[in-house]
Amino acid sequence: MSETTTDVSSNGEMNGQEKVISLKGMYKDYFLDYASYVILERAVPGVNDGLKPVQRRILYSLREKEDGRYHKVANVIGHTMQYHPHGDAAIGDALVHLGQKDLMIDTQGNWGDIRTGDRAAAARYIEARLTKFALEVAFNNQTTHWQLSYDGRNKEPISLPMKFPLLLAQGAEGIAVGLSTRILPHNFIELIKASIKILEGKPFKIYPDFLTGGFVDVTDYNKGKRGGKVKVRSKIEQIDKNTLAVRELPYGITTTSLIESILKASDKGKIKIKKVVDNTAKDVEILITIPNGVSPDVTMDALYAFTNCEISISPNACIIIDDKPHFLTVDEILRINTEQTKKLLEWELEIRKHELEEKLHFASLEKIFIENRIYRDIEECETWEAVLEAIDVGLRKYVISPSETPKANDTRLRLFREITEEDIIRLTEIKIKRISKFNSFKADELIAKLEQELEQVKHDLAHIVEYTIAYYQRLLEKYSKGRERRTQITTLDTIRATEVVANNAKLYVNRKEGFIGTSLKKDEFVADCSDIDNIIVFRRDGKMQVSRIADKVFMGKDIIHVGVWKKGDDRTTYNMVYLDGGSGRAMIKRFQVTAITRDREYDLTKGHKKSKVLYFTANPNGEAEVISVQLTQGCRAKNKIFDFDFQELAIKGRGSQGNTLTRYPIRKVSLKESGKSTIGALQVYMDEISGRLNTDGRGKFLGDFDTGDAIFALYKNGEYEVANLEMTRKFDPNELIAIQKFDEETIVSAVYFEGGKGWTMVKRFKIETTSFDQRFSFLTDHKDTKLLYASIDARPRIEYSVKFKSKKMQGEIKVDEFVGVKGWKAIGNKLSDRKLSNIKELESEKLQPGDSIDLDVSSSGQSKLF
Repeated sequence: MSETTTDVSSNGEMNGQEKVISLKGMYKDYFLDYASYVILERAVPGVNDGLKPVQRRILYSLREKEDGRYHKVANVIGHTMQYHPHGDAAIGDALVHLGQKDLMIDTQGNWGDIRTGDRAAAARYIEARLTKFALEVAFNNQTTHWQLSYDGRNKEPISLPMKFPLLLAQGAEGIAVGLSTRILPHNFIELIKASIKILEGKPFKIYPDFLTGGFVDVTDYNKGKRGGKVKVRSKIEQIDKNTLAVRELPYGITTTSLIESILKASDKGKIKIKKVVDNTAKDVEILITIPNGVSPDVTMDALYAFTNCEISISPNACIIIDDKPHFLTVDEILRINTEQTKKLLEWELEIRKHELEEKLHFASLEKIFIENRIYRDIEECETWEAVLEAIDVGLRKYVISPSETPKANDTRLRLFREITEEDIIRLTEIKIKRISKFNSFKADELIAKLEQELEQVKHDLAHIVEYTIAYYQRLLEKYSKGRERRTQITTLDTIRATEVVANNAKLYVNRKEGFIGTSLKKDEFVADCSDIDNIIVFRRDGKMQVSRIADKVFMGKDIIHVGVWKKGDDRTTYNMVYLDGGSGRAMIKRFQVTAITRDREYDLTKGHKKSKVLYFTANPNGEAEVISVQLTQGCRAKNKIFDFDFQELAIKGRGSQGNTLTRYPIRKVSLKESGKSTIGALQVYMDEISGRLNTDGRGKFLGDFDTGDAIFALYKNGEYEVANLEMTRKFDPNELIAIQKFDEETIVSAVYFEGGKGWTMVKRFKIETTSFDQRFSFLTDHKDTKLLYASIDARPRIEYSVKFKSKKMQGEIKVDEFVGVKGWKAIGNKLSDRKLSNIKELESEKLQPGDSIDLDVSSSGQSKLF
């Protein structure tokens, strides 16, 4: 593209010569200018004060208007417009955003709510002023670099002299041209303590902290650099078996957006809920009611998997250094801020030192001028120059200039600098009244005080690191109250959506025609499933295929098995007998399907077109059954009926061709005896942070679980539970005393205060209840009854103490000798007629071979004390 113009001579006449101006590069130049403007002036904060230009101008405007009282936000916006070349709306939004951070601006009125997303009231109705913290850490005209405002009428700071890591405390987000920044907020107290560690040369770690609370997993935080991420979760509590309550929110999520995501997931059938009620007022409370029969634990996991109850945030610490964007870690930013704070404090001390030296210099000159009556030397002077010279000559009799070498026993006063004409003029301006009332003693006191303060400043300059540490400690003492960490740092387990999604669909199959789907309601029902499940199909011709569930999918005719397939499932084992069409032999195999390519057809036989499946079972826990094989009557085999145990076969991959079962033709294969698992028990662990069951080796080992095994949990509130093994189940670690694989021989020993009689009781019992997934209380029903101690050790020993009439009495018992094993509803034996003040568990005795357990001891043991 080009533009044609005609040159014009200086006298306005055309030269008749055309000039072509190429636009090549103009787009590039304009784009770079625009991009630079957006990056430097709008979107990305500066490293020195952690502020974007609009934020810096707002704070400076508030400082200019500072008089200790609140100012109408509308007035602050108008005042800021003399520095900021954009509209009032942009300034107002930035001001409200700063105010909601609750750090630099003291607000009054309705400033909105970051938890609910409610907007602030109109600018004319709300007020603001700087906090005392902001006044202390952000402003000092003597250490501020200035520039002209956009119209040249005013001066504004290039950056504020910030003596605090504000950028990391508040966080920042911005989208510029070609880049973006996202710095997460960190804890006020932890930042200051980390800065102190930097000055002390110690290692430190800082992690995000959010005003909305919740949980954060910083495993992949990567110090806030590009490529890192954090997982943030809301805090969800179980009120009862049908109600969950959201108490704290993930960062950046409001109650409105959270409820919308929950309703959206419910509409799609991902989770099953009855209703959602927002009771948020002073504290966040979103009540979620779930239907009867739906597990609260699974629903909680589904909320994390399918709603905004859990989000992933990718930080990207981009900041401006020397008018250029840089990508740093939060550790590097904090080091820069800490070093800047040290330099600013050093600069302030240098300024203070100069001020004290000037005060001391003039105070000394004034004392000499008045005490030695040098003012009388000017009485006969006729000119101004003579007056100045007379005073100068008179002063030099009593002072030593810095450039002069003093003589021995010289009693003259040494000055910090040379006497200037300005010093002499100031002396001539001293009033007669001050000279007449001059107090030499007070003058000496003032000079001594100035000298003492000057020495302290020099000491602080010589020990600037210690001075900076003391400065940070003062900030902690003055402003740390109420700024404790709100977001709990933890390790959040990964929730697989397929494991927690609600069964929102029904799977049907037409075996003969080869169709599966959710719309075949007239055909055979297979199972409940979800709309994100994968379905595995096995056909009579020995082919296998996995497809995503849909309304209707053709999988091939003559289907013999269909089910829900889970990726990585190393428990489900398939047992199969098939006829090889090529050799005529019957082959037998056991295999697992842990990984596939969806919608691809796999051949489980040797590949001959006449091959077909004679027998097939799917075993969820690797069971190996015994089959009965009947051969045809016309075959030459001596034994025409024989048994085969699948346990004799090793489990291999789906591509294995199998072993030869028989070379004779088979008439029938049937199940003779069901088998047990052959792949070993499932090693189950409980994550001691999240309470989630897992097989990854994380947390406390619960035991080796086989088919039919259950979990036993003992709770601090005096309840126990025998629960079926469900890997989606979660236990609250804070509620547990003990958890393990259920053993019918387990004996529970308990010491509790019986509220009705006011006694401390001891009991031992075995688990006699037969209901699963239900809690049973083994204490009495009185409201004051409280569990004091419980154990599942075979022979626990405890040491206890009781307060009686200001005396403290102690005792020790072996629980198995004190009381026998009784029913779980038994009250037990009395240990004391008062409530114990303390119980300490001692090392328990181990059962020896041949030892027996007394199953019914009525007061067999006695306390050593009572």
